[in-house]
Amino acid sequence: MRIPVVDGDGTPLMPTKPARARKWLEQGKAVKRWSDTGVFYVQLVASSSGTETQAVVVGVDPGKLYSGVGVQSAKATLFMAHLILPFETVKKRMEQRAMMRRTRRGRRINRDVPFAQRNHREKRFDNRVGRKVPPSIKANRQLELRIVSELCRILPITKIVYEYVKARGNGGFSPVMVGQRVMLTWLAKLAPVVTRFGWETANMRTHLQLEKTKNKKAQTPAAHAVDGVALACSEFTSYEQYHRAGEDGAVWQGAVQLTDALFKVIRRPPTSRRQLHLFQPAKGGKRRAYGGTVTRHGLRKGDLVSAEMAGRKYVGWISGDTAKQVSVSDINWKRLGQFTASKVQLIQRSTGLLASGASSPTQPALIPPTAESGGLSGN
Repeated sequence: MRIPVVDGDGTPLMPTKPARARKWLEQGKAVKRWSDTGVFYVQLVASSSGTETQAVVVGVDPGKLYSGVGVQSAKATLFMAHLILPFETVKKRMEQRAMMRRTRRGRRINRDVPFAQRNHREKRFDNRVGRKVPPSIKANRQLELRIVSELCRILPITKIVYEYVKARGNGGFSPVMVGQRVMLTWLAKLAPVVTRFGWETANMRTHLQLEKTKNKKAQTPAAHAVDGVALACSEFTSYEQYHRAGEDGAVWQGAVQLTDALFKVIRRPPTSRRQLHLFQPAKGGKRRAYGGTVTRHGLRKGDLVSAEMAGRKYVGWISGDTAKQVSVSDINWKRLGQFTASKVQLIQRSTGLLASGASSPTQPALIPPTAESGGLSGN
């Protein structure tokens, strides 16, 4: 377990052990900070005497509904994350928006007059020429980019390893493949980017003896985060061929050590954007305002709060309100309950991210420089 450290001017330094970070806080040499991803780190009050850093690599395993992120150095696993992507939510909202536009267009156009006299809007551009990324896939990639950007602010990231998906057939029908090149361009602005194929990730995961569950919905490191760790470890160890007199083979070269690390489940708060009215009219033909993030109690949807009810305390995120109460939900946006507004205390303002989790153990494994045992055999 390591605690991220930043200099007085915000420059990321090498992470430190919790005991040393605790000592700095007690002596007043550092102050507590939290990133938007919910990661605790310390910021030095004065400039550090040493700013040398080691190689720290981020591995990103992209997906359609879930993605995995892992941060690794040669001596420790620094961070793991399971991302719940907004693909389905954005897709449904885009379909609803298209339906509402068709409804408004049907009310506006008088179909009793000839076509040339109808109130059609002239086209502003040829919308069949552009090569835009679909909104649902763009939202997925932007969430991954946001997480990597936040990690670059608190950790001295030297390289990003991204799994490049190469599906069979027409790649246009693979949501994971669409937008890969744009994503690599975005990531290149943060740090040098290296790509790996899926079979390379699987081989590295097998060599590291990391177990992967078949339940992709499981909010555990074994679902997707282990792939992110394996991708990051590929910069410290590799399977290399050798040619000797009368002998050809391959061995694992390099060394990397897996340790316990902070694990987070991260998603975007699925709040509705502000609308002028509900989709369906209420009784009497009137529609009330709908959506937005502002509540009537000084809190915003997505704020992290502590709430109390019947002597029990809950920690969650604001998801709605009534005249006297506010709704608090968990990481899956399932309501924990409706609480009296006066018994709800603000912990942190909304950052546009929901992050929940704690330290979770990986499977520690030290890879010796020339470990032939436990590796993948081949000629």
